[in-house]
Amino acid sequence: MDFESWWLVIIPILFGLGWIAGRFDMRQILSETRQLPDSYFKGLNFLLNEDHDQAIDAFVEVAKLDTETTELHFALGSLFRRRGEIERAIRVHQSLLNRADLAVQDQAQARYELAQDFFKAGMFDRAEAGFLQATQDAPYAVAATRALIRIYEAEHNWPKAIEAVENLQKLLAEPVPQVVHYYCELAVQALSSKPANIERALKELKQAERMAEELCAKQGSQARVSMIYAHIARVQEQWQQEREYLQQVLQNNPEYVGLIAQDLIENYVRQGQGQEGIAILQAHYREYPSLDLFNVIFKYLRTHEQGQQAWAFARESLSVSPSLLGLDKLLEVELAAEQGATPSLLPDLQLDLLRKMIHKHSQRLDRYSCRQCGFQARAFYWQCPGCNEWETYAPKRLEELA
Repeated sequence: MDFESWWLVIIPILFGLGWIAGRFDMRQILSETRQLPDSYFKGLNFLLNEDHDQAIDAFVEVAKLDTETTELHFALGSLFRRRGEIERAIRVHQSLLNRADLAVQDQAQARYELAQDFFKAGMFDRAEAGFLQATQDAPYAVAATRALIRIYEAEHNWPKAIEAVENLQKLLAEPVPQVVHYYCELAVQALSSKPANIERALKELKQAERMAEELCAKQGSQARVSMIYAHIARVQEQWQQEREYLQQVLQNNPEYVGLIAQDLIENYVRQGQGQEGIAILQAHYREYPSLDLFNVIFKYLRTHEQGQQAWAFARESLSVSPSLLGLDKLLEVELAAEQGATPSLLPDLQLDLLRKMIHKHSQRLDRYSCRQCGFQARAFYWQCPGCNEWETYAPKRLEELA
Protein backbone atom coordinates (compact mmCIF):
# COMPACT_ATOMS: atom_id res chain seq x y z
CA MET A 1 0.00 0.00 0.00
CA ASP A 2 1.46 3.34 -1.07
CA PHE A 3 1.91 5.89 1.67
CA GLU A 4 0.74 9.35 0.70
CA SER A 5 3.13 12.07 1.81
CA TRP A 6 0.40 14.58 2.52
CA TRP A 7 -0.68 12.52 5.52
CA LEU A 8 2.50 13.71 7.20
CA VAL A 9 1.07 17.23 7.05
CA ILE A 10 -2.64 16.66 7.83
CA ILE A 11 -2.20 14.47 10.90
CA PRO A 12 -0.24 17.04 12.96
CA ILE A 13 -2.75 19.72 11.94
CA LEU A 14 -5.72 17.64 13.16
CA PHE A 15 -3.91 16.83 16.37
CA GLY A 16 -3.18 20.49 16.95
CA LEU A 17 -6.79 21.54 16.35
CA GLY A 18 -8.01 18.92 18.82
CA TRP A 19 -5.53 20.12 21.43
CA ILE A 20 -6.62 23.77 20.96
CA ALA A 21 -10.34 22.84 21.20
CA GLY A 22 -9.71 20.87 24.38
CA ARG A 23 -7.82 23.75 25.95
CA PHE A 24 -10.63 26.14 25.03
CA ASP A 25 -13.34 23.91 26.56
CA MET A 26 -11.31 23.35 29.68
CA ARG A 27 -10.75 27.11 30.15
CA GLN A 28 -14.48 27.71 29.70
CA ILE A 29 -15.37 25.05 32.24
CA LEU A 30 -12.86 26.42 34.74
CA SER A 31 -14.19 29.93 34.19
CA GLU A 32 -17.79 28.85 34.78
CA THR A 33 -16.76 26.86 37.85
CA ARG A 34 -15.05 29.88 39.40
CA GLN A 35 -18.27 31.86 38.96
CA LEU A 36 -20.30 29.36 41.02
CA PRO A 37 -20.80 30.36 44.67
CA ASP A 38 -19.12 28.29 47.36
CA SER A 39 -22.58 27.40 48.68
CA TYR A 40 -23.20 25.39 45.53
CA PHE A 41 -20.27 23.08 46.26
CA LYS A 42 -21.21 22.91 49.92
CA GLY A 43 -24.70 21.79 48.87
CA LEU A 44 -23.27 19.08 46.64
CA ASN A 45 -21.04 17.91 49.48
CA PHE A 46 -24.00 17.75 51.87
CA LEU A 47 -25.97 15.76 49.29
CA LEU A 48 -23.14 13.26 48.88
CA ASN A 49 -23.08 12.86 52.65
CA GLU A 50 -26.90 12.46 52.67
CA ASP A 51 -27.32 15.53 54.87
CA HIS A 52 -30.44 16.76 53.06
CA ASP A 53 -31.40 19.58 55.44
CA GLN A 54 -27.97 21.21 55.20
CA ALA A 55 -27.97 20.70 51.42
CA ILE A 56 -31.29 22.51 51.08
CA ASP A 57 -30.03 25.44 53.16
CA ALA A 58 -26.94 25.68 50.95
CA PHE A 59 -28.92 25.61 47.71
CA VAL A 60 -31.35 28.21 49.06
CA GLU A 61 -28.34 30.43 49.64
CA VAL A 62 -27.23 29.87 46.03
CA ALA A 63 -30.71 30.80 44.79
CA LYS A 64 -30.57 34.04 46.79
CA LEU A 65 -27.15 34.97 45.40
CA ASP A 66 -27.99 34.11 41.80
CA THR A 67 -31.63 34.73 40.85
CA GLU A 68 -30.97 33.52 37.30
CA THR A 69 -30.74 29.88 38.38
CA THR A 70 -34.30 28.93 37.39
CA GLU A 71 -33.51 25.21 37.26
CA LEU A 72 -32.32 25.32 40.86
CA HIS A 73 -35.50 27.16 41.89
CA PHE A 74 -37.65 24.46 40.27
CA ALA A 75 -35.61 21.73 41.93
CA LEU A 76 -35.96 23.39 45.33
CA GLY A 77 -39.69 23.92 44.89
CA SER A 78 -40.27 20.26 44.01
CA LEU A 79 -38.09 19.15 46.91
CA PHE A 80 -40.00 21.34 49.38
CA ARG A 81 -43.31 19.93 48.10
CA ARG A 82 -42.16 16.33 48.48
CA ARG A 83 -41.00 17.06 52.02
CA GLY A 84 -44.40 18.57 52.87
CA GLU A 85 -43.05 22.12 53.19
CA ILE A 86 -45.82 23.45 50.97
CA GLU A 87 -45.56 27.13 52.01
CA ARG A 88 -41.89 27.24 51.03
CA ALA A 89 -42.64 25.51 47.71
CA ILE A 90 -45.38 28.06 46.97
CA ARG A 91 -43.05 30.97 47.74
CA VAL A 92 -40.36 29.57 45.43
CA HIS A 93 -42.72 29.13 42.48
CA GLN A 94 -44.51 32.43 43.05
CA SER A 95 -41.17 34.25 43.10
CA LEU A 96 -40.38 32.71 39.73
CA LEU A 97 -43.70 33.87 38.28
CA ASN A 98 -43.07 37.39 39.54
CA ARG A 99 -39.91 37.68 37.46
CA ALA A 100 -40.51 39.82 34.37
CA ASP A 101 -37.57 38.27 32.49
CA LEU A 102 -38.74 34.65 32.90
CA ALA A 103 -38.89 32.71 29.62
CA VAL A 104 -42.30 31.65 28.31
CA GLN A 105 -41.49 27.97 28.76
CA ASP A 106 -40.37 28.55 32.35
CA GLN A 107 -43.53 30.54 33.06
CA ALA A 108 -45.63 27.57 31.94
CA GLN A 109 -43.65 25.22 34.18
CA ALA A 110 -43.90 27.61 37.14
CA ARG A 111 -47.71 27.83 36.75
CA TYR A 112 -48.00 24.05 36.66
CA GLU A 113 -45.71 23.56 39.65
CA LEU A 114 -47.59 26.20 41.65
CA ALA A 115 -50.90 24.47 40.89
CA GLN A 116 -49.39 21.23 42.19
CA ASP A 117 -48.38 23.03 45.38
CA PHE A 118 -51.95 24.26 45.92
CA PHE A 119 -53.31 20.77 45.24
CA LYS A 120 -50.93 19.20 47.77
CA ALA A 121 -52.00 21.85 50.30
CA GLY A 122 -55.68 20.99 49.77
CA MET A 123 -56.44 24.43 48.28
CA PHE A 124 -58.52 22.93 45.49
CA ASP A 125 -60.05 26.18 44.22
CA ARG A 126 -56.64 27.76 43.57
CA ALA A 127 -55.25 24.47 42.25
CA GLU A 128 -58.17 24.18 39.84
CA ALA A 129 -57.55 27.69 38.51
CA GLY A 130 -53.86 26.92 38.06
CA PHE A 131 -54.42 23.62 36.28
CA LEU A 132 -57.08 25.15 34.02
CA GLN A 133 -54.51 27.72 32.95
CA ALA A 134 -51.87 24.99 32.55
CA THR A 135 -54.13 23.09 30.14
CA GLN A 136 -53.46 25.89 27.64
CA ASP A 137 -49.73 25.09 27.72
CA ALA A 138 -49.07 22.15 25.39
CA PRO A 139 -46.32 20.45 27.46
CA TYR A 140 -48.57 20.32 30.55
CA ALA A 141 -52.05 19.93 29.05
CA VAL A 142 -52.39 16.19 29.67
CA ALA A 143 -50.91 16.22 33.19
CA ALA A 144 -53.00 19.27 34.15
CA THR A 145 -56.19 17.64 32.85
CA ARG A 146 -55.48 14.49 34.86
CA ALA A 147 -54.92 16.67 37.92
CA LEU A 148 -58.28 18.38 37.35
CA ILE A 149 -59.95 14.97 37.26
CA ARG A 150 -58.44 14.18 40.67
CA ILE A 151 -59.68 17.49 42.06
CA TYR A 152 -63.23 16.97 40.81
CA GLU A 153 -63.24 13.44 42.23
CA ALA A 154 -62.13 14.75 45.63
CA GLU A 155 -64.88 17.40 45.51
CA HIS A 156 -67.45 14.87 44.21
CA ASN A 157 -68.11 17.27 41.35
CA TRP A 158 -69.05 14.50 38.91
CA PRO A 159 -70.31 16.70 36.01
CA LYS A 160 -66.97 18.54 35.90
CA ALA A 161 -65.10 15.24 36.26
CA ILE A 162 -66.95 13.90 33.21
CA GLU A 163 -66.16 17.08 31.28
CA ALA A 164 -62.47 16.78 32.21
CA VAL A 165 -62.44 13.16 31.03
CA GLU A 166 -63.92 14.24 27.70
CA ASN A 167 -61.18 16.88 27.38
CA LEU A 168 -58.56 14.22 28.16
CA GLN A 169 -59.98 12.02 25.40
CA LYS A 170 -59.39 14.85 22.94
CA LEU A 171 -55.72 14.96 23.91
CA LEU A 172 -54.96 11.24 23.79
CA ALA A 173 -56.75 7.99 23.06
CA GLU A 174 -56.68 6.58 26.58
CA PRO A 175 -59.64 4.81 28.21
CA VAL A 176 -60.80 6.21 31.54
CA PRO A 177 -62.92 3.38 33.01
CA GLN A 178 -63.84 5.24 36.20
CA VAL A 179 -66.16 7.47 34.17
CA VAL A 180 -68.74 4.67 34.57
CA HIS A 181 -68.67 5.32 38.31
CA TYR A 182 -69.09 9.07 37.75
CA TYR A 183 -72.46 8.43 36.11
CA CYS A 184 -73.33 5.94 38.85
CA GLU A 185 -72.54 8.59 41.47
CA LEU A 186 -74.85 11.02 39.69
CA ALA A 187 -77.59 8.37 39.69
CA VAL A 188 -77.10 7.79 43.43
CA GLN A 189 -77.30 11.55 44.05
CA ALA A 190 -80.58 11.70 42.12
CA LEU A 191 -82.00 8.84 44.18
CA SER A 192 -80.86 10.49 47.43
CA SER A 193 -82.66 13.75 46.69
CA LYS A 194 -85.99 14.55 48.36
CA PRO A 195 -88.10 13.40 46.61
CA ALA A 196 -86.06 10.86 44.67
CA ASN A 197 -85.55 11.91 41.05
CA ILE A 198 -86.10 8.54 39.36
CA GLU A 199 -86.14 9.96 35.84
CA ARG A 200 -82.77 11.64 36.22
CA ALA A 201 -81.29 8.56 37.91
CA LEU A 202 -82.36 6.36 35.00
CA LYS A 203 -80.88 8.83 32.53
CA GLU A 204 -77.50 8.77 34.29
CA LEU A 205 -77.58 4.97 34.52
CA LYS A 206 -78.17 4.69 30.78
CA GLN A 207 -75.00 6.72 30.26
CA ALA A 208 -73.14 4.52 32.74
CA GLU A 209 -74.33 1.41 30.95
CA ARG A 210 -73.27 2.79 27.57
CA MET A 211 -69.81 3.74 28.84
CA ALA A 212 -69.39 0.33 30.48
CA GLU A 213 -70.01 -1.34 27.12
CA GLU A 214 -67.71 1.02 25.22
CA LEU A 215 -64.87 0.66 27.70
CA CYS A 216 -65.34 -3.07 28.36
CA ALA A 217 -65.56 -2.11 32.03
CA LYS A 218 -64.51 -4.35 34.90
CA GLN A 219 -66.95 -6.61 36.70
CA GLY A 220 -67.27 -4.14 39.54
CA SER A 221 -68.60 -1.39 37.27
CA GLN A 222 -71.08 -3.77 35.65
CA ALA A 223 -72.24 -5.06 39.03
CA ARG A 224 -72.74 -1.55 40.36
CA VAL A 225 -74.91 -0.52 37.41
CA SER A 226 -77.15 -3.59 37.91
CA MET A 227 -77.33 -2.95 41.67
CA ILE A 228 -78.52 0.63 41.17
CA TYR A 229 -81.10 -0.51 38.61
CA ALA A 230 -82.32 -3.03 41.20
CA HIS A 231 -82.54 -0.28 43.82
CA ILE A 232 -84.68 1.86 41.51
CA ALA A 233 -86.98 -1.08 40.83
CA ARG A 234 -87.31 -1.66 44.59
CA VAL A 235 -88.20 2.00 45.18
CA GLN A 236 -90.89 1.68 42.52
CA GLU A 237 -92.04 -1.66 44.01
CA GLN A 238 -91.35 -3.44 40.73
CA TRP A 239 -90.32 -6.68 42.39
CA GLN A 240 -89.86 -8.79 39.28
CA GLN A 241 -87.57 -6.20 37.68
CA GLU A 242 -85.58 -5.95 40.90
CA ARG A 243 -85.08 -9.71 40.89
CA GLU A 244 -83.93 -9.70 37.26
CA TYR A 245 -81.28 -7.06 37.92
CA LEU A 246 -80.04 -8.85 41.05
CA GLN A 247 -79.85 -12.11 39.14
CA GLN A 248 -77.71 -10.34 36.54
CA VAL A 249 -75.14 -9.78 39.27
CA LEU A 250 -75.52 -13.42 40.33
CA GLN A 251 -74.82 -14.67 36.81
CA ASN A 252 -72.40 -12.10 35.38
CA ASN A 253 -70.52 -10.83 38.45
CA PRO A 254 -70.46 -13.78 40.88
CA GLU A 255 -67.79 -12.34 43.17
CA TYR A 256 -70.07 -9.44 44.11
CA VAL A 257 -73.08 -11.53 45.16
CA GLY A 258 -72.28 -11.03 48.85
CA LEU A 259 -73.18 -7.35 48.39
CA ILE A 260 -76.67 -8.10 47.02
CA ALA A 261 -77.50 -11.40 48.78
CA GLN A 262 -79.69 -9.78 51.45
CA ASP A 263 -81.71 -7.86 48.86
CA LEU A 264 -82.13 -10.99 46.76
CA ILE A 265 -83.41 -13.21 49.57
CA GLU A 266 -85.77 -10.43 50.73
CA ASN A 267 -87.16 -10.25 47.20
CA TYR A 268 -87.91 -13.98 47.20
CA VAL A 269 -89.39 -13.88 50.71
CA ARG A 270 -91.61 -10.95 49.76
CA GLN A 271 -93.16 -13.09 47.01
CA GLY A 272 -93.48 -16.19 49.18
CA GLN A 273 -90.54 -17.98 47.53
CA GLY A 274 -88.00 -17.91 50.32
CA GLN A 275 -86.99 -21.57 49.99
CA GLU A 276 -86.31 -21.15 46.28
CA GLY A 277 -84.23 -18.04 46.95
CA ILE A 278 -82.14 -19.63 49.73
CA ALA A 279 -81.51 -22.68 47.56
CA ILE A 280 -80.12 -20.41 44.83
CA LEU A 281 -77.83 -18.65 47.31
CA GLN A 282 -76.62 -21.92 48.83
CA ALA A 283 -75.78 -23.29 45.39
CA HIS A 284 -73.90 -20.10 44.60
CA TYR A 285 -72.06 -20.26 47.94
CA ARG A 286 -70.68 -23.73 47.16
CA GLU A 287 -69.01 -22.33 44.05
CA TYR A 288 -68.19 -18.78 45.25
CA PRO A 289 -67.96 -18.82 49.07
CA SER A 290 -67.75 -15.51 50.92
CA LEU A 291 -68.33 -14.44 54.50
CA ASP A 292 -70.98 -11.89 53.52
CA LEU A 293 -72.95 -14.58 51.70
CA PHE A 294 -72.42 -17.04 54.56
CA ASN A 295 -73.87 -14.55 57.02
CA VAL A 296 -77.01 -13.94 54.91
CA ILE A 297 -77.68 -17.68 54.41
CA PHE A 298 -77.13 -18.60 58.06
CA LYS A 299 -79.37 -15.80 59.34
CA TYR A 300 -82.16 -16.83 56.98
CA LEU A 301 -81.93 -20.51 57.91
CA ARG A 302 -81.79 -19.65 61.61
CA THR A 303 -84.89 -17.43 61.37
CA HIS A 304 -87.08 -19.13 58.75
CA GLU A 305 -86.08 -22.79 58.82
CA GLN A 306 -85.33 -25.34 61.52
CA GLY A 307 -82.31 -24.42 63.58
CA GLN A 308 -80.64 -27.73 62.84
CA GLN A 309 -80.53 -26.83 59.15
CA ALA A 310 -78.72 -23.60 59.97
CA TRP A 311 -76.10 -25.39 62.03
CA ALA A 312 -75.71 -28.15 59.44
CA PHE A 313 -74.95 -25.47 56.86
CA ALA A 314 -72.57 -23.74 59.27
CA ARG A 315 -70.69 -26.95 60.13
CA GLU A 316 -70.33 -27.87 56.46
CA SER A 317 -69.18 -24.37 55.49
CA LEU A 318 -66.72 -23.93 58.36
CA SER A 319 -65.24 -27.38 57.85
CA VAL A 320 -64.53 -26.57 54.19
CA SER A 321 -63.41 -22.96 54.84
CA PRO A 322 -62.48 -22.54 58.53
CA SER A 323 -63.14 -18.94 59.54
CA LEU A 324 -62.84 -17.16 62.87
CA LEU A 325 -64.97 -14.34 61.50
CA GLY A 326 -67.61 -16.81 60.32
CA LEU A 327 -67.77 -18.34 63.79
CA ASP A 328 -68.10 -14.85 65.29
CA LYS A 329 -71.09 -14.06 63.04
CA LEU A 330 -72.61 -17.39 63.90
CA LEU A 331 -72.41 -16.77 67.65
CA GLU A 332 -73.84 -13.28 67.14
CA VAL A 333 -77.01 -14.82 65.71
CA GLU A 334 -77.17 -17.34 68.57
CA LEU A 335 -76.94 -14.58 71.15
CA ALA A 336 -79.77 -12.72 69.44
CA ALA A 337 -81.81 -15.94 69.56
CA GLU A 338 -81.17 -16.33 73.28
CA GLN A 339 -82.52 -12.83 73.92
CA GLY A 340 -85.57 -13.36 71.70
CA ALA A 341 -88.25 -15.96 71.41
CA THR A 342 -86.11 -18.51 69.57
CA PRO A 343 -84.31 -20.92 71.91
CA SER A 344 -80.57 -21.21 71.46
CA LEU A 345 -79.22 -24.38 69.93
CA LEU A 346 -76.24 -24.24 72.30
CA PRO A 347 -77.85 -23.84 75.76
CA ASP A 348 -74.97 -25.41 77.65
CA LEU A 349 -72.34 -22.96 76.42
CA GLN A 350 -71.66 -19.51 77.81
CA LEU A 351 -72.16 -17.89 74.43
CA ASP A 352 -71.71 -14.33 75.64
CA LEU A 353 -68.24 -15.03 77.07
CA LEU A 354 -67.25 -17.18 74.08
CA ARG A 355 -68.36 -14.58 71.59
CA LYS A 356 -66.53 -11.77 73.44
CA MET A 357 -63.29 -13.75 73.23
CA ILE A 358 -63.69 -14.51 69.53
CA HIS A 359 -65.06 -11.07 68.61
CA LYS A 360 -62.01 -9.35 70.10
CA HIS A 361 -59.67 -11.25 67.79
CA SER A 362 -61.90 -11.20 64.72
CA GLN A 363 -62.45 -7.42 64.56
CA ARG A 364 -59.23 -6.81 62.68
CA LEU A 365 -60.36 -9.35 60.07
CA ASP A 366 -63.86 -7.92 59.58
CA ARG A 367 -62.76 -5.32 57.05
CA TYR A 368 -62.39 -4.76 53.34
CA SER A 369 -58.93 -3.78 52.15
CA CYS A 370 -57.71 -1.68 49.22
CA ARG A 371 -55.39 -3.62 46.91
CA GLN A 372 -53.66 -0.37 45.92
CA CYS A 373 -52.78 1.32 49.22
CA GLY A 374 -53.95 -1.16 51.87
CA PHE A 375 -56.56 1.20 53.38
CA GLN A 376 -59.01 -0.86 55.47
CA ALA A 377 -62.69 -0.12 56.08
CA ARG A 378 -65.70 -1.90 57.52
CA ALA A 379 -67.91 -0.72 54.64
CA PHE A 380 -67.38 -1.61 50.98
CA TYR A 381 -66.28 1.34 48.84
CA TRP A 382 -66.21 1.63 45.08
CA GLN A 383 -63.59 4.38 45.41
CA CYS A 384 -60.92 3.94 48.06
CA PRO A 385 -60.99 6.78 50.64
CA GLY A 386 -57.24 6.39 51.08
CA CYS A 387 -55.79 6.58 47.56
CA ASN A 388 -58.96 7.59 45.64
CA GLU A 389 -58.49 4.73 43.15
CA TRP A 390 -61.58 2.98 41.78
CA GLU A 391 -62.51 -0.70 42.17
CA THR A 392 -59.51 -1.53 44.32
CA TYR A 393 -61.62 -3.16 47.07
CA ALA A 394 -62.11 -6.89 46.68
CA PRO A 395 -65.66 -7.92 47.73
CA LYS A 396 -64.14 -10.15 50.40
CA ARG A 397 -63.08 -9.62 53.99
CA LEU A 398 -59.44 -9.57 55.07
CA GLU A 399 -59.62 -13.09 56.50
CA GLU A 400 -60.70 -14.45 53.13
CA LEU A 401 -57.81 -12.72 51.32
CA ALA A 402 -55.13 -14.14 53.61
